[in-house]
Amino acid sequence: MPAIAEILSTVAYKPDPRGCDLPTCPVCADTMVAAEASAYLNDNVISYLWTCDTCGYGFVTKHSVKRFACN
Repeated sequence: MPAIAEILSTVAYKPDPRGCDLPTCPVCADTMVAAEASAYLNDNVISYLWTCDTCGYGFVTKHSVKRFACN
């Protein structure tokens, strides 16, 4: 079965994207609970691979993260 994937760019507008900010499938609108994989692209960008359990659609999101100063 061929895989279908799309890259979606997102900007985190809150410091903690957990909870109600879970992504939804762009095809069937089902809520995603956990990414299938993640990877650091560089010092401040993380990429997540999502696959919908309902319809099988796959997509990638990229998130910019800010570094916090440690005191």
